Amino acid sequence: MPKSDGFENVTADDVAAATGVSRWTVNRAFKKDASISPKTRAKVMSAAQTLGYVPDLSAAALASTRSNLVALLVDDFTNPHKLVMMERLTRALRSRGWDTLLVNTLDREDTAPALLNASQRRVDATILIGVQFDDEVLAAAQGARRFRKLIIFARSSSNPDTISIAVDDEAATREIAQYVLGKGYQRPLYVAGPRTVSAHLLRKETFQEVWHGKFGVLPETVSVDRYDSIMAAEVAYDTLRDRPVSALPDVIVCENDALALGVIDTIRHRLQLRIPDDIAVVGFDDVPAASSPNYRLTTYRQPLTDMSNYLVDVLEGPDATNLDRKFIGRLVIRESA
Repeated sequence: MPKSDGFENVTADDVAAATGVSRWTVNRAFKKDASISPKTRAKVMSAAQTLGYVPDLSAAALASTRSNLVALLVDDFTNPHKLVMMERLTRALRSRGWDTLLVNTLDREDTAPALLNASQRRVDATILIGVQFDDEVLAAAQGARRFRKLIIFARSSSNPDTISIAVDDEAATREIAQYVLGKGYQRPLYVAGPRTVSAHLLRKETFQEVWHGKFGVLPETVSVDRYDSIMAAEVAYDTLRDRPVSALPDVIVCENDALALGVIDTIRHRLQLRIPDDIAVVGFDDVPAASSPNYRLTTYRQPLTDMSNYLVDVLEGPDATNLDRKFIGRLVIRESA
């Protein structure tokens, strides 16, 4: 009987001996698309569970041109939408046999070393989710020449060496702007997040373009250094606290929901104003808190499931060019505007 005392590694040969098949049949049983009968696969899996055998993924990867491992680099964890994106993306990856190496990039100075470190792992692609991936950082990463595919997720990128998978920010913001115009709002304030050079959003610029095209003037804008609700609340308070009622905006359009939630907190609890009667608020992303009774936020929902599934299609496809894709989401109307 093969050894199974827990002190020595159980191998594919042990499982093969227990089931009366070859070690190659054991290996095929653990491959999702391998040619093997259901009965044989079930017998191998039962023996593997009894013996405590699991395949050596690193050894299997060395024997293959693909590791089925991606590095996922994330920053900006104060933004609740990051967790939603990670959940959808990792769900899509795991459902199709991909594993994830998660790296939290602490700040801009940490981003380039983290990218280079990821490039030294045997990963099939590196996926970037965040705001710190500008041209300088991406150039440093590409200089290593070790990335098979470098994917920017949920942001557009003008860098020709990356694959950008994102919502169509321009189309989405035009829909938001038309909704604001249709509701008769006339004094908008646009609250933007941090600016980046390459991996960026086009929401503020598009809203300004639509508003200027309609009225010949640019809307008022302010910026927040991070997608942080507490920071957004402070910026909103500093911007509005000394204004007479007649000088207040009648709608505040926010680049994402993290900013919008902070803005709503300030309007209600620090300025003692009503939403939407005194000031309406619009967000972007549709994070879970947006639908709660505390906020009931009108916002734009990104099609994250479709975006995530397409990303896995990109990973599994042979091509690495002309793969940029923009997706259309939908406006979700609630009581805040």
